[in-house]
Amino acid sequence: MEYGNLLTEGRNPRSMHIDRMSTLEQLRCINAEDHGAVDAVEAALPQIVPVVDRIVSGMKAGGRLIYAGCGTSGRLGVLDASECPPTYGVDPGLVIGVIAGGDYALRNAVEGAEDSRESGRAAMESLDLRPADVVVGLSAAGGAAFVLGALEYAGSRGCATAGITCNPDTPITKACDMPIVVRTGPEVVTGSTRMKAGTAQKLILNMLSTCAMIQTGRVRENLMINVRPTNIKLVDRAVRIIRQLHPCSQEEAREALERAGNDVARALDLLEG
Repeated sequence: MEYGNLLTEGRNPRSMHIDRMSTLEQLRCINAEDHGAVDAVEAALPQIVPVVDRIVSGMKAGGRLIYAGCGTSGRLGVLDASECPPTYGVDPGLVIGVIAGGDYALRNAVEGAEDSRESGRAAMESLDLRPADVVVGLSAAGGAAFVLGALEYAGSRGCATAGITCNPDTPITKACDMPIVVRTGPEVVTGSTRMKAGTAQKLILNMLSTCAMIQTGRVRENLMINVRPTNIKLVDRAVRIIRQLHPCSQEEAREALERAGNDVARALDLLEG
């Protein structure tokens, strides 16, 4: 794979002299490029639809959503997965994030971790994949061997596979069933795909998991009825959710929440019962 020809590795003419700009000019330049990331995701929405639909049908059949990535992409996948249990009350095993180099790589650069197909395959083997699972590979450049190995193994196990990349016609688009190509273009700092490319990937991951949670019944109206109230802020939010969905006093909502063992959906059942 020729990395030098990738869109994400090109030099951005709009930031060519960013080292001579004032602080405000630098900020405006970065902000303008970030708007481009949002536009690129909008253009990719038709590619995202079938991935969401397959994740939802898979979850309804007992499947999981599994992210596999390296570096920034891998960290974003782990972040999205880790936020699903407290937000939606799901089991930690429903949405899983896997990063090349393991948990150590969340805080540290693990040189060469992304270059092993065998490691990607081994990471998926450890998860005991089943056909209802959906494996989403994350690679801004589109050629990380770890991700390709993960996708190839997942496909061999009958799983649906998707790939998120910021470059067209790269190996990841051929290694999965449902490629999502979000054309963010050259970065403000050449090759720094933690910037626009990372922003675009985060937006897409938000869409995948959020739509899946909504369509599997974890959201009523636009409220997270399965939130886990594990701190003062979330207890307050849980009480507000109850009161927004069932007219009652704050005291009644708190009492119902306590009787329900801090389960918002169950507290609503008790009140509506």
